[in-house]
Amino acid sequence: MSSLRPFCRMPALSMPALAGLLLLSSVHLHPGAAQAAEAAAPAKTEANTSATQTGGAGSPASSQTTSSEQKSLAAKTIDKVKQVAKSATDIFSRVPCLPPKGDNKSVGSLPHVATKLANGEPVVIVAFGSSSTSGYGSSSPEYTYPNRLAGRLRRQYPTAEITVINAGRGGEDAPEMMKRLQTSVIDMHPDLVIWQVGTNAVLRNLDPAETASLVEQGVSRIQAAGADIVLVDPQYSPRVNERAESAGKMMKLLNRVAELRHVGIFPRFEVMRDWHERQAIPMDNFVIADGLHMNDWGYACFAQLLGDHIITSVGQIKLGVNVPANVHTYRPM
Repeated sequence: MSSLRPFCRMPALSMPALAGLLLLSSVHLHPGAAQAAEAAAPAKTEANTSATQTGGAGSPASSQTTSSEQKSLAAKTIDKVKQVAKSATDIFSRVPCLPPKGDNKSVGSLPHVATKLANGEPVVIVAFGSSSTSGYGSSSPEYTYPNRLAGRLRRQYPTAEITVINAGRGGEDAPEMMKRLQTSVIDMHPDLVIWQVGTNAVLRNLDPAETASLVEQGVSRIQAAGADIVLVDPQYSPRVNERAESAGKMMKLLNRVAELRHVGIFPRFEVMRDWHERQAIPMDNFVIADGLHMNDWGYACFAQLLGDHIITSVGQIKLGVNVPANVHTYRPM
């Protein structure tokens, strides 16, 4: 998203500020490049701003050192812009990341995290789940969806201190997750919890109703701790599709939990099905060879679309709009 502002006179910018401005402006030069750059750069740029001064304050040596450090920081920032652009091209060069056709709704209101982001306050987000959250199938830890999401939000809100904790653990589902809910989630004092759940229950033929009951208990505990919640349902993939009946029940029950507890839900299954059935993207463009887990493109697009929903919620808070979280965002199964 971008906005036009009237031209106005501005004071001279320091080199770090100019470099930061270049970083921001580069994302807005071309709509396609902007979309890809936001999804492709997973980590927040970190620069060492500590200065080692060799002379007293105001001395020539001190001024030269400061000037050199400013130029070095500017050069590093510009290099980062180039890396972001290259990474963006690599990720979305063949296939763009598009939302489901005809969809313009969000996961609903996320008042805690949205208010903090709108005010530029520190934010803690916990990504809770199994191997899809830990990032199995990605080519590097930085390409997991939590890191992609962190990068997306940090670029959108550069003045906010945003921490995204990856609390994913492969092979788990609701029974195992509930055992570590306190230590992995609640003790982190999150403003938002993104809970990906249900896939392993489907693959293990666990009772969807029992899983939904545990998730509802967990949601209640997270809400009592003062955090917003977005549930993420199973993925559209060959191994999940083999158990279509169980998967369908799981998604309906998770939607029911979201409705009853007034929390958001990101319908990952429907989003991924839209990629394949309506956008005609081959399955192997977003799922790895095991027929279950997403690849770098899948995680990047998932993070971008999820980030878009969070950003929409922030915009609603700024406008004083409180959208109910139990609004269903996509067509039902």
